[in-house]
Amino acid sequence: MDSRLGSVAVEIIVNGEKRAAVAEPRMLLSDFLRHGLGLTGTHVGCEQGVCGACTVLIDGQPARSCLTFAVQVEGAQVETVEGMAKAGELSDIQQAYRSAHGLQCGFCTPGFLASTQALLQENPDPTDEQIREYLSGNVCRCTGYQGIVAAVRSAADARKASSHGS
Repeated sequence: MDSRLGSVAVEIIVNGEKRAAVAEPRMLLSDFLRHGLGLTGTHVGCEQGVCGACTVLIDGQPARSCLTFAVQVEGAQVETVEGMAKAGELSDIQQAYRSAHGLQCGFCTPGFLASTQALLQENPDPTDEQIREYLSGNVCRCTGYQGIVAAVRSAADARKASSHGS
Protein backbone atom coordinates (compact mmCIF):
# COMPACT_ATOMS: atom_id res chain seq x y z
CA MET A 1 0.00 0.00 0.00
CA ASP A 2 1.28 3.46 -0.91
CA SER A 3 0.74 5.41 2.29
CA ARG A 4 1.02 8.76 0.50
CA LEU A 5 -2.02 8.20 -1.67
CA GLY A 6 -3.69 5.25 -0.01
CA SER A 7 -3.29 3.36 -3.28
CA VAL A 8 -2.93 -0.41 -3.46
CA ALA A 9 -1.66 -2.77 -6.11
CA VAL A 10 -4.52 -4.75 -7.62
CA GLU A 11 -3.75 -7.94 -9.50
CA ILE A 12 -6.44 -9.66 -11.55
CA ILE A 13 -6.57 -12.07 -14.44
CA VAL A 14 -8.10 -10.22 -17.38
CA ASN A 15 -9.01 -12.21 -20.47
CA GLY A 16 -6.71 -14.99 -19.32
CA GLU A 17 -3.69 -12.75 -18.67
CA LYS A 18 -2.40 -11.73 -15.25
CA ARG A 19 -2.52 -7.94 -15.03
CA ALA A 20 -1.71 -5.50 -12.25
CA ALA A 21 -2.00 -1.78 -11.65
CA VAL A 22 -2.24 0.61 -8.76
CA ALA A 23 -5.69 1.76 -7.67
CA GLU A 24 -7.12 3.90 -4.94
CA PRO A 25 -9.44 1.83 -2.74
CA ARG A 26 -12.55 3.56 -4.16
CA MET A 27 -11.53 3.25 -7.82
CA LEU A 28 -14.26 1.58 -9.83
CA LEU A 29 -13.46 -1.53 -11.84
CA SER A 30 -14.63 0.26 -15.01
CA ASP A 31 -12.05 3.00 -14.43
CA PHE A 32 -9.37 0.45 -13.47
CA LEU A 33 -9.94 -1.47 -16.71
CA ARG A 34 -10.12 1.63 -18.90
CA HIS A 35 -7.50 3.89 -17.32
CA GLY A 36 -5.32 1.53 -15.30
CA LEU A 37 -5.08 -1.27 -17.85
CA GLY A 38 -5.94 0.53 -21.11
CA LEU A 39 -8.87 -1.78 -21.91
CA THR A 40 -11.35 0.75 -23.28
CA GLY A 41 -13.87 -1.76 -24.63
CA THR A 42 -15.80 -1.63 -21.37
CA HIS A 43 -18.08 1.38 -21.76
CA VAL A 44 -19.43 3.58 -19.00
CA GLY A 45 -22.93 4.89 -19.51
CA CYS A 46 -25.16 5.77 -16.59
CA GLU A 47 -22.57 5.16 -13.84
CA GLN A 48 -25.42 3.84 -11.67
CA GLY A 49 -25.60 0.20 -12.77
CA VAL A 50 -28.82 0.69 -14.71
CA CYS A 51 -27.82 0.66 -18.39
CA GLY A 52 -25.53 -2.40 -18.46
CA ALA A 53 -22.99 -0.88 -20.88
CA CYS A 54 -20.19 -1.58 -18.38
CA THR A 55 -21.07 -5.26 -17.88
CA VAL A 56 -18.09 -7.61 -17.65
CA LEU A 57 -17.80 -11.17 -16.41
CA ILE A 58 -16.22 -11.67 -13.00
CA ASP A 59 -15.45 -15.32 -12.38
CA GLY A 60 -17.94 -16.12 -15.14
CA GLN A 61 -20.80 -14.04 -13.72
CA PRO A 62 -22.06 -10.79 -15.28
CA ALA A 63 -21.33 -7.76 -13.11
CA ARG A 64 -21.59 -4.01 -13.45
CA SER A 65 -18.04 -2.68 -13.45
CA CYS A 66 -19.33 0.80 -12.61
CA LEU A 67 -20.62 -0.51 -9.26
CA THR A 68 -17.66 -2.73 -8.40
CA PHE A 69 -14.47 -1.47 -6.79
CA ALA A 70 -11.27 -2.68 -8.41
CA VAL A 71 -9.96 -3.87 -5.04
CA GLN A 72 -12.98 -6.18 -4.73
CA VAL A 73 -11.82 -8.28 -7.67
CA GLU A 74 -8.26 -8.88 -6.46
CA GLY A 75 -7.25 -12.30 -7.80
CA ALA A 76 -10.49 -12.77 -9.76
CA GLN A 77 -10.92 -13.73 -13.40
CA VAL A 78 -12.37 -10.80 -15.35
CA GLU A 79 -13.54 -11.13 -18.94
CA THR A 80 -14.06 -8.05 -21.09
CA VAL A 81 -15.12 -7.60 -24.70
CA GLU A 82 -11.43 -7.45 -25.69
CA GLY A 83 -11.08 -11.11 -24.70
CA MET A 84 -13.89 -12.39 -26.92
CA ALA A 85 -12.12 -12.30 -30.29
CA LYS A 86 -9.30 -14.80 -30.70
CA ALA A 87 -6.40 -14.29 -33.13
CA GLY A 88 -8.28 -11.41 -34.76
CA GLU A 89 -11.37 -13.52 -35.44
CA LEU A 90 -14.73 -12.50 -34.02
CA SER A 91 -16.22 -14.90 -31.49
CA ASP A 92 -19.39 -16.73 -32.46
CA ILE A 93 -21.42 -14.29 -30.37
CA GLN A 94 -19.79 -11.23 -31.93
CA GLN A 95 -20.32 -12.67 -35.40
CA ALA A 96 -23.98 -13.37 -34.62
CA TYR A 97 -24.51 -9.78 -33.47
CA ARG A 98 -22.86 -8.55 -36.64
CA SER A 99 -24.86 -10.84 -38.94
CA ALA A 100 -28.24 -10.28 -37.22
CA HIS A 101 -27.77 -6.49 -37.01
CA GLY A 102 -27.82 -6.67 -33.22
CA LEU A 103 -25.88 -3.42 -32.93
CA GLN A 104 -26.05 0.06 -34.33
CA CYS A 105 -24.00 2.74 -32.59
CA GLY A 106 -22.17 0.04 -30.59
CA PHE A 107 -22.05 1.85 -27.26
CA CYS A 108 -24.12 -0.75 -25.40
CA THR A 109 -22.70 -3.69 -27.36
CA PRO A 110 -19.84 -4.73 -25.01
CA GLY A 111 -22.30 -5.10 -22.14
CA PHE A 112 -24.76 -7.06 -24.29
CA LEU A 113 -21.96 -9.33 -25.52
CA ALA A 114 -20.80 -10.09 -21.96
CA SER A 115 -24.37 -10.74 -20.83
CA THR A 116 -25.01 -12.96 -23.85
CA GLN A 117 -21.88 -14.98 -23.10
CA ALA A 118 -23.07 -15.52 -19.53
CA LEU A 119 -26.59 -16.41 -20.66
CA LEU A 120 -25.39 -19.03 -23.14
CA GLN A 121 -23.08 -20.53 -20.52
CA GLU A 122 -26.02 -20.88 -18.12
CA ASN A 123 -28.65 -21.80 -20.70
CA PRO A 124 -27.33 -22.97 -24.08
CA ASP A 125 -30.81 -23.07 -25.66
CA PRO A 126 -32.87 -20.16 -24.29
CA THR A 127 -36.29 -19.21 -25.59
CA ASP A 128 -36.79 -15.71 -26.95
CA GLU A 129 -38.64 -14.85 -23.73
CA GLN A 130 -35.69 -16.10 -21.64
CA ILE A 131 -33.29 -14.07 -23.80
CA ARG A 132 -35.35 -10.91 -23.30
CA GLU A 133 -35.59 -11.53 -19.55
CA TYR A 134 -31.87 -12.23 -19.13
CA LEU A 135 -30.85 -9.18 -21.14
CA SER A 136 -33.45 -6.90 -19.54
CA GLY A 137 -30.74 -5.22 -17.47
CA ASN A 138 -29.00 -3.97 -20.60
CA VAL A 139 -30.36 -0.88 -22.32
CA CYS A 140 -30.04 -0.10 -26.02
CA ARG A 141 -31.36 3.17 -27.37
CA CYS A 142 -30.85 2.33 -31.06
CA THR A 143 -31.93 -1.16 -32.08
CA GLY A 144 -35.39 -1.93 -30.75
CA TYR A 145 -33.95 -5.24 -29.46
CA GLN A 146 -35.24 -7.48 -32.30
CA GLY A 147 -31.76 -7.76 -33.82
CA ILE A 148 -30.25 -8.43 -30.40
CA VAL A 149 -32.66 -11.27 -29.65
CA ALA A 150 -32.09 -12.64 -33.16
CA ALA A 151 -28.32 -12.49 -32.60
CA VAL A 152 -28.53 -14.44 -29.33
CA ARG A 153 -30.86 -16.98 -30.92
CA SER A 154 -28.46 -17.32 -33.88
CA ALA A 155 -25.44 -17.85 -31.61
CA ALA A 156 -27.33 -20.42 -29.53
CA ASP A 157 -28.52 -22.26 -32.66
CA ALA A 158 -25.01 -22.27 -34.17
CA ARG A 159 -23.54 -23.66 -30.95
CA LYS A 160 -26.24 -26.34 -30.81
CA ALA A 161 -25.63 -27.32 -34.44
CA SER A 162 -21.87 -27.40 -33.89
CA SER A 163 -22.18 -29.59 -30.79
CA HIS A 164 -24.44 -32.04 -32.62
CA GLY A 165 -22.02 -32.14 -35.54
CA SER A 166 -19.02 -33.02 -33.34
